[in-house]
Amino acid sequence: MARGTLRIFLGAAPGVGKTYEMLEEAHRLANRGEDVVIAFALDHGRAETRALMAGLETVPPRRLPYRGTEFEEMDLDGVLHRAPATAVVDEYAHSNVPGSRHAKRWEDVDELLNAGINVLSTVNIQHLASLGDVVGTITEVRQAETVPDEVVRRADQIHLVDISPELLRQRLGEGKIYAPDKVDAALANYFRLGNLTALRELALLWLADRVDEGLARYRAENDIHATWPARERVVIGLTGGPEGEILIRRGARILNRVNGGDLLAVHVRAADGVVHESPQSLEAQRRLIQDLGGSYHIVAGEDPAAALLDFARSVNATQIVVGISRRGKFAGTLGGLLGGGIGTRVVRDSGDIDVHMVSHPLGGRGAGPRRERDLGRIRVTVGFILAAMLPVVLQFLLALNPDPGVATAILVQLTGSVTVALVGGLWPAVLAALWSSLLVNYFSTPPVGTLTISDPQNFFSLLVFVGVSAAVAVVVDLSARRSKEASRARAEATTLSDLTRGAVKSEDSVKDLLRQALDVFSVRGAAVYSSGPEGNERTTAGWRLVASAGEVPGLAESGTRDFGSAGSGGDAGTETTENIDPATRLVLFGRALPAGDRRLLAAFGVHLAAQLERQQLADSRREVLRLAEGNTMRTSILRAVSHDLRTPLAGIKLSVGMLLQKDRHYAPEQEHELLQAIDECSDRLDLLVGNLLDMSRLSSPGAEPLLRPLRWSEVIPAALRSVPAGRVRVELPPNMPEIEADAGMLERVIANVVENAVKYAPGSDIAVVGSAGGLSNTTLKGQPAGELSIIDHGQGVPAERVVEMFRPFQRLDDIPQTTGVGLGLAVAKGFTEAMGGTLTAEQTPGGGLTMVIRLPLSTGFPDDGPHGQAPVVPQSFLARRTHQAPLQAWKADQQ
Repeated sequence: MARGTLRIFLGAAPGVGKTYEMLEEAHRLANRGEDVVIAFALDHGRAETRALMAGLETVPPRRLPYRGTEFEEMDLDGVLHRAPATAVVDEYAHSNVPGSRHAKRWEDVDELLNAGINVLSTVNIQHLASLGDVVGTITEVRQAETVPDEVVRRADQIHLVDISPELLRQRLGEGKIYAPDKVDAALANYFRLGNLTALRELALLWLADRVDEGLARYRAENDIHATWPARERVVIGLTGGPEGEILIRRGARILNRVNGGDLLAVHVRAADGVVHESPQSLEAQRRLIQDLGGSYHIVAGEDPAAALLDFARSVNATQIVVGISRRGKFAGTLGGLLGGGIGTRVVRDSGDIDVHMVSHPLGGRGAGPRRERDLGRIRVTVGFILAAMLPVVLQFLLALNPDPGVATAILVQLTGSVTVALVGGLWPAVLAALWSSLLVNYFSTPPVGTLTISDPQNFFSLLVFVGVSAAVAVVVDLSARRSKEASRARAEATTLSDLTRGAVKSEDSVKDLLRQALDVFSVRGAAVYSSGPEGNERTTAGWRLVASAGEVPGLAESGTRDFGSAGSGGDAGTETTENIDPATRLVLFGRALPAGDRRLLAAFGVHLAAQLERQQLADSRREVLRLAEGNTMRTSILRAVSHDLRTPLAGIKLSVGMLLQKDRHYAPEQEHELLQAIDECSDRLDLLVGNLLDMSRLSSPGAEPLLRPLRWSEVIPAALRSVPAGRVRVELPPNMPEIEADAGMLERVIANVVENAVKYAPGSDIAVVGSAGGLSNTTLKGQPAGELSIIDHGQGVPAERVVEMFRPFQRLDDIPQTTGVGLGLAVAKGFTEAMGGTLTAEQTPGGGLTMVIRLPLSTGFPDDGPHGQAPVVPQSFLARRTHQAPLQAWKADQQ
């Protein structure tokens, strides 16, 4: 059975007429005699839509109960049993009610298509998964129902239902979309003119990409290689040199002349091009093209010009931007005789694609990459020595034969030239060939003993000998160079892979990369400097040290270094500097790197720049999360202040009002009851405000504890002051060591945890049990720790809700709202972590909950106070049940 076809009506916003056009298409199909039914559609209260639905057969929907309410869903089995030719299914992105066969309606549609039924459906642009966050940012409305883009792209046809934003707002104002009582709110919020314009542009751009994919598929299926300029596309050819930035900016300016288009930068990596390209330049150009809204691509090919043209044709490019050759005049002339340079061949073979040849400062100056002595000076020197001596030795051996003949002499000397080429490369081999030809001419070619050649055939043989020797030398030299380049590239790739793998596993990836650089480059020190301070400001005072490893000389007291001054401490002969970007430098100390290692250093700098960028993004993410958490906390605090604080205030107001009535007299026991109510409400209000203030301080960077050696027994009595006597049992071993903690914070932690146990485990036995810490196996981040457990035998907390329990404003479902705002455990956990400890929850054997406080053991008084003494927290502060943040409260006492 053939699969059915799917036609989707796409809209930019509700009310553009998707359902209406879908139903009109259904009527057109029905009028042509096709079997059409409505599988599921909604009129949304619109009379015109309802009228169109009335003229078509409708499969009755299923009614499914959910949370006490019945919902209508498409009867998938009913539609499959009816088996129409075409089914109308509204709201393609709809989420089905739990209990349906599929979670999403598009999955129902997929089953209809597999059954051979054609489907007409609708979807809005805000329901596409890739655009959900963008639409949410524009409209400030998050979409709960989404459909994967790939599912929509699989549709056989996508029809855009488009009307102008002004007309859509007019339809909304006339009541054709929403009920009259909802029109004003819709116009002021979701249906603002700017919102509708942005949504319409999103829909057009998304559909344009879909159309472009269809065009590319059609061209591929029909083997069409000619450029169809349906959309402006500028392809920029990059060589890996510094001129790439000029080409990218020129391409961007060309694209800006038209309204819309694509900017694509492509680097063609030839088989031997990896040695001459600059990783640092390519990385900078990749970032630039992305900043300009383009895309960066890498392709491989033996012929850069052909590979560039193939890529341009594959993306249907309309224009190509390349730079003029960096070769000198002689190399350019030679290249022209051999068929032209890369730019010339691109222009010649581009066909109907426009090509822009852009001049740049490096063009035509012979600034291209020069051949390096890849064989090494020693091998080349030995090659020249062999070129001078080996032909003489071979000729001496030939002299031992009375009549060796010219052919034999040439073959023997050719062997020597090949040997010299294998050892010393091209130029020693050429020298050996010329020297051997002279020896053969003098000793073996008649007349012997002179350089005169009587037989033209012998003269031709010598010319062939020199040519073959030179050709073999070129092949051997090229093969040796390619082999060494491949070995070097493989070694560099392995080194960079090891560096990256080690950096990813390390917590401080930048510092770990620098430590590995010490071994890779055999240097004593490595450092990264930035030309700005902690922010992004540039400074002329010096370069700030960002990270270092090993011995780093030349730092001023302020941690900066001036590369331009004579007294900077560096020695140009014993250090190597690599500019990662204009504001960042990598410096290696101990030796100057040879030219062969500079490319590896440049690639290393690119990896280092990526790690620095990753580190900055991680820092920015943490800062954004901190600000978001702080904003959420402030919002929650305001909500709590406006709701949860009203109850104790109402109780106080009521009791005071009754006592102030002059025409009423109360018995002493009644007055005592009212005063007791005031006192209880005040305590509750005090507790609520204290927890709110503590949580607010925890969300800011100011909650730093005053750590000092402390025993659990010093703070537990004060922490249990508000708990009824005999309600909590305390069991502390006599040998418990001191812990490192802030007395006020620890008191609040214990008090909040115990009050939580009393509240949620009424009538249960509650015990505060200590552990000997360092004498047991209790550890915290690998270090000995002290442990205190608060154990109850109440109802406990399900394992899946343990994490939620520590979040602010969380309570169990059966606790009334008047007992607090749900901050006690959040404050306790925040204070514990601020002191370097942990607060965890465990199931009590036999039922209940055990809260475990772990804090590091003390190593002695820190040298924080005057005269080398740790600050002493007064006992009056410990004994007082304060609702201020402990650190600020103690500082207030000190003042």
